[in-house]
Amino acid sequence: MIKILKFLFLCLAISTLLNGGPVMADEKDIIHLTLKDGVVKIETRPDLAPKHVAQIKQLISEGQYDGVVFHRVIDGFMAQTGDVEFGNSSNDKFNMSRAGTGGSNLPNIPAEFSDANHGRGALSMARAQDPNSANSQFFIVFDDASFLDGQYTVWGQVVEGMELVDNITRGEPPQDPDKIIKMEIITE
Repeated sequence: MIKILKFLFLCLAISTLLNGGPVMADEKDIIHLTLKDGVVKIETRPDLAPKHVAQIKQLISEGQYDGVVFHRVIDGFMAQTGDVEFGNSSNDKFNMSRAGTGGSNLPNIPAEFSDANHGRGALSMARAQDPNSANSQFFIVFDDASFLDGQYTVWGQVVEGMELVDNITRGEPPQDPDKIIKMEIITE
């Protein structure tokens, strides 16, 4: 019996080595965010915000972000989206005047603030005054917003397609808001 267990352990060790080593919990994924003009590629940052990345990935896997509008888009600052409760244009609860006031059916996430820079292409969680109130809403930074560093949770970075984010219709709320057509996790 001991020889069999040793053999199985050896096989597992060899398999792990041949497959590039063990899978790490903080492995970064690429998210494809499909907008009207194409696909934006986002690299997750579980090294900075593991709980936020996990919640975002869960909502993506459930299709919660598909059809959600960008309800607050401020030129030179950021584009905010992610209200899966009131901001989904294909949802019975959709209400542009309430978009930005809701979240998801998941619990709020404790803050995971860091010194990560809120520079161009950073993805960060929106929240209320309570630092532990982030849930599903997030924003993508257009230009330097380093004044947010250490006060909001950075969970990702645009690595391709920032020019597509630049094309999102501005407004608070926009007259004819753009929406997330599809969000999906792509492991590369």
